[in-house]
Amino acid sequence: MSDIQVWTLVFVIITFGIYIYIAYASRVSTTSGFYIAGGGIPAPANGAAIAADWMSAASFISMAGIVAFAGNGYAGSVYLMGWTGGYVLLALLLAPYLRKFGKYTIPDFVGDRYSESARLVAVVAAIVVSFVYVAGQMAGVGLVFQRFLGVGTAAGVVIGMVIVFFYAVLGGMKGITWTQVAQYSVLIVAYLIPVVAISVQITGNPVPQIGFGEILGELDALQQDLGFAAYTEAFTQTTMLNMVLITAALMFGTAGLPHVIVRFYTAKSVRAARYSALWALFFIALLYTSAPAVGAFSKFNFIDQIAGTPIGETPNWFNTWADVGLITVDDVDGDGVIDYGPEAGELVINNDIIVLAAPEIAGLPAPVVGLVAAGALAAALSTASGLLLVISSSVANDVYYKRINPQATEARQLMVGRIAMGAAILVAGYLGINPPGFVAQVVALAFGLACASFFPILVLGIFWKKTTAAGATAGLAAGLGTTIAYMLWTIDIYGNSDGLFGIPETGFGTIGMLINFAVTIVVSQFTTKPSPVMQELVEEIRYPGKSRLVTAHAEGHLEDLTHEGPPNEPRSH
Repeated sequence: MSDIQVWTLVFVIITFGIYIYIAYASRVSTTSGFYIAGGGIPAPANGAAIAADWMSAASFISMAGIVAFAGNGYAGSVYLMGWTGGYVLLALLLAPYLRKFGKYTIPDFVGDRYSESARLVAVVAAIVVSFVYVAGQMAGVGLVFQRFLGVGTAAGVVIGMVIVFFYAVLGGMKGITWTQVAQYSVLIVAYLIPVVAISVQITGNPVPQIGFGEILGELDALQQDLGFAAYTEAFTQTTMLNMVLITAALMFGTAGLPHVIVRFYTAKSVRAARYSALWALFFIALLYTSAPAVGAFSKFNFIDQIAGTPIGETPNWFNTWADVGLITVDDVDGDGVIDYGPEAGELVINNDIIVLAAPEIAGLPAPVVGLVAAGALAAALSTASGLLLVISSSVANDVYYKRINPQATEARQLMVGRIAMGAAILVAGYLGINPPGFVAQVVALAFGLACASFFPILVLGIFWKKTTAAGATAGLAAGLGTTIAYMLWTIDIYGNSDGLFGIPETGFGTIGMLINFAVTIVVSQFTTKPSPVMQELVEEIRYPGKSRLVTAHAEGHLEDLTHEGPPNEPRSH
C-alpha cells in the first residue's frame, strides 16, 4: 500500500470507529427518539448536525470543482449563492413555524395541515427527493474508496451502506444527530487544513478567503493565455436567465429539503430552533467561504503543472487519477503534449476530484491527503443517514402508523421504521453504484425536486390560512410531476438538446415551483376552505406566545382537523 492509502485507512478506521461507538451509546427505544431525538438536542450541537446533514458530498467533494472547472469561476457561483441563500430562507420562513407545529416529518405536517390525500402525495415526494439526493452521497463514498483505498466503487458503496445501516438503524435520529456532530468536526478540519496550507504555499497568506482575492488577477491572465475567458468574467458558461433559474432552484430547494427541515424538530423549543439555525449558518460559512478558494487554488496549480506538459512527464497525482478513469487524455493532434484550452478537446477532468486531489496537486504530505478522504466520507455519510431517516419515517410514520395501523405499539412502529431504513439503504446502495450523473449534478436534481414540490405548500400552509387541501394536493402533484418529466426528458437527450428555451434540468425546479404555487392558489379559490379551527391554528403558529391550539394539537385533543377520515389517536408517548 502507498503512504496515502495507509493514512487514509488509518483515518477511516478511527472515524468509523467513533461513529459506531456514538451510535451504540445513543441507541433508542422510543419513536420520539428514533424520529426526532426526543426533541432535546442543544442548539450548538444541533447547528453542527444541521451543517453536516446539509453539507453533503456535493459541498465537500464537487462544489469547488464545479466552480473552478465546469463553471469557470463565475457560473459555478450559482451553487454558493443558491445553497447558502436557501438556508437563510429556511431559517426565516419555515423552521421555527414547523417546529412550533410539532410534527415528526414534512408529510406529517402536510397531512395534519391539509388532508390524508396530501400526506400520501407528500410521502411520495419525500421519498423521490431523498432517493435522488442519496444517490449522489453513495456515489461520493464509492469515489473515495475507489481512489484512496484501491477498492472498487461497488465495494466502497457497500462498506458505506454497512456503516450507515449500523448507526442509523440502531440510534435513529438521536444516533444520527450525535454522529453528525462528530462528522462535522471531521469534515471541517479535513477541509480547512489543506486550504490554509495551499493558501500559504501560493499567496503567503494563511487566510484562504483573502488569498483567493489576491490570486484572481493572475488566474484570469493564465486562462486568457490558454484561450479561455477570464475566470471572473460573467455569463461565459451560461445565460443570465439560467443563472437566475438555477440559483433560485437551489435556493428554494434548500428551504424545502425534508432531511434538513426535520432537524429543527430535534431542537428543545422554537427559540432553540432559531438558535440552531444561527449556529448552523456559522458552521456552514466556514466551509462555503473556503470553497471558492479551493477551486481557484486548484485550477491555478492544475494549469501551472499540466498545460503544455508532455504526456509521458505528467506528475504522479495526475497519473493516479487517470488510472481510475477520473482524468482522461486524448492526444488529438498527436504532438505528445497535453493541450489544455477551450478548443483542444484533449483533457477531460471529473469535477468530483478537485477537492480530493487538491492536497496531492499542492504536494502536501500523505496524512493530509488521508484526512481529506476521511472528511469526504464524513460529508457523504452524514447526509445519507439523514436522507435515509426521512424515507424510513415517511414509510413507518406517515404510511404505516397514520394510514395502515394507528393502534401500532411503540415497538411495532420502531420495527417497521428499522425495516424501512434497511430497505432504503439497499436501494441507496444500488443508486450509488449506478448514479445518473456526477455527484453535484445528481444532488442539484434533488434540490430542483424539493423546490418544485415542498417549498410552495409549506410556505402557503404557514402564511396563507385559506390554502385548501385540494389546492395543496393538486399543486404538489403538478409541480413535482412536471419537474420529474422535464428532468427525465432532458437527461435522456443530454448532448442532443438544451431542453425548452435552453433551460437545463438543474434550473427547471424554479419553473416547477411557480407551477405549484399557481395551481395551489387557483384550486384553493374554488375548493372547500379549511375549518375555522385549522385557520386559527395556522394563525397561532406564526405568533410567539400563542400556544393554546398548538398544545391541544400536539396532545391530540384538537378535534376539528381537516382530515378526510377520523383523526388519529394520540401517540402513547
